[in-house]
Amino acid sequence: MSLLEVTGLKKTYSTRFGAQKVEALKNVCFSVEEGEFIAIMGESGSGKTTLLNILAALDRPTGGTVMLGGRDMSKIKESSLAAFRRDNLGYVFQEFNLLDTFTVEDNIYLPLVLAGKPFKEMQAKLMNVSQRLGISALLKKYPYEISGGQKQRAAVARAMITDPMMILADEPTGALDSRSSDDLLRLFGEVNKSGMTIIMVTHSTKAASVASRVLFIRDGEVYHQLYRGGDSDDGFYQRISDTLTLLATGGEQK
Repeated sequence: MSLLEVTGLKKTYSTRFGAQKVEALKNVCFSVEEGEFIAIMGESGSGKTTLLNILAALDRPTGGTVMLGGRDMSKIKESSLAAFRRDNLGYVFQEFNLLDTFTVEDNIYLPLVLAGKPFKEMQAKLMNVSQRLGISALLKKYPYEISGGQKQRAAVARAMITDPMMILADEPTGALDSRSSDDLLRLFGEVNKSGMTIIMVTHSTKAASVASRVLFIRDGEVYHQLYRGGDSDDGFYQRISDTLTLLATGGEQK
């Protein structure tokens, strides 16, 4: 069974006073195997952020199902959603979402503190994840004392420290310069090779080209998908670019 199964997913928003309904998602279907690295692309307003929010249990679908690890997320009670997200999903934000009054160490600890984990367990997990991500020397610093790329590494560490089923990333390179973006994408590749499942929403063709599969969303539907296969990053980049051109011009994928 797939780690994530999305079937017939729909999301409809009503405008003020319910005068008009807007379909953000229409019958979205796809599955994700454990250990895959999926990029989701599409123009602004295509529905990709709505999709990510539903996968993150930050929003509820109007119809359809999202099964994570065999569990129907729509059946989780509202009172249990925060704990479900904390224990099963790691989230990496574009703007890092680190607390400036906390050290890097305390920011990374936060999900475990909220889960009530013993301090020795927290220390062991922190040592492991900080070494893997190369940020051990930054742990006592505050977010305002480190670079954007270092902040994003800390954010990835915070997402990983609970050993989630998968990591969701919303434009993770959007606030980074090109060098920091390259570093983060290499890091994501290493994390994925270790077995972590990653789903990333991005506008960046370069970011998408490090994934193993790209889903293209247009008008609230999965328009097309590309598998990397044996392509190099450069070869996959070109195929993604060609598909984005079709999306922009309204062409049909063959």
